[in-house]
Amino acid sequence: MKRIAIIGAGSWGTALAIMAARGGHEVSLWSRSSAIVAAINNQRLNPGYLLTERIPRGVRATSDIVASVEDAALIVLAAPSHAARDVLIKLSPALSDEVIIVSAAKGIEVESGRRISEIVGEVIEQKHSERFVCLSGPSFAIEVVKKHPTAIVAASKDVAAAQLVQTELSFENLRIYMNDDVVGTEIGGSVKNVMAIAAGMAAGLGFGSNSIAALITRGLAEITRLAVREGAKPQTLMGLAGLGDLVLTCTGNLSRNRFVGQELGQGKTLGEIMAGMNEIAEGIKTTKAVKRLAERLDIEMPITNEVNAVLYDGKPARDAVTELMTRPLREEGA
Repeated sequence: MKRIAIIGAGSWGTALAIMAARGGHEVSLWSRSSAIVAAINNQRLNPGYLLTERIPRGVRATSDIVASVEDAALIVLAAPSHAARDVLIKLSPALSDEVIIVSAAKGIEVESGRRISEIVGEVIEQKHSERFVCLSGPSFAIEVVKKHPTAIVAASKDVAAAQLVQTELSFENLRIYMNDDVVGTEIGGSVKNVMAIAAGMAAGLGFGSNSIAALITRGLAEITRLAVREGAKPQTLMGLAGLGDLVLTCTGNLSRNRFVGQELGQGKTLGEIMAGMNEIAEGIKTTKAVKRLAERLDIEMPITNEVNAVLYDGKPARDAVTELMTRPLREEGA
């Protein structure tokens, strides 16, 4: 069994720690919160996330980020994507030559438009970026730890690295598939959060299944346009990391991004919504990053543009929907 370090003790990081420990691994779970560290180590509960789930003895929490990765075979980045660069800078001196970096975050850096794999390539040595693995797919944390059957994807250019993640983290109800399309897997996992905010807006406005189905389908077209331009394989977006994750996040009641959109649709401001949330909805920052990236690449992404206008320009959600429905008519593939 391997020693696994998980950086970030939010819902997904905690769920991955629980699953890895259930699989017999020794797990180090890093949190910047001393209260969360103490509660995990003493009460075997995370007081901030997954409140009712017992954490196995195989998980040891720490607030020392360098110590957390000592002797680890896998380092799983489960902190929010906007923190990835800072986390990697702190970890870089402590990384062994053999360790594999796994990203479980779903987002794009706002300032640079970089995906997590690209940030890894900039911050740490080339050998680590070549063995980088993106872990993504339709997976609500609470359902995974409650043993609901779940399938996700480990994507890497290095087949051996993807196979190791697949072998070591697949356990009982968590099944991991592999692919070699890091770009498509990262973009699918990131941009679906933007579409989930749009789906939530539609729901918040009182629109039904017709509207959500149309939004998912046209949202997938937007995601695919961006991903293919960046070098992804179209078929990746038809799989778990694309369509699967998109459907879950746009329709599931546990989706934080859908919740943000729903509250916007009901007339609340972004500030009011965020003040009442315990966890980060990645789509809020990712919307701005995707809009900037699309403009730089000259790619049309109308849903993203309207979500950005609602989030950052004060545009009413109903006006955004009207704008989308009154665009010039065209062929479906356009």
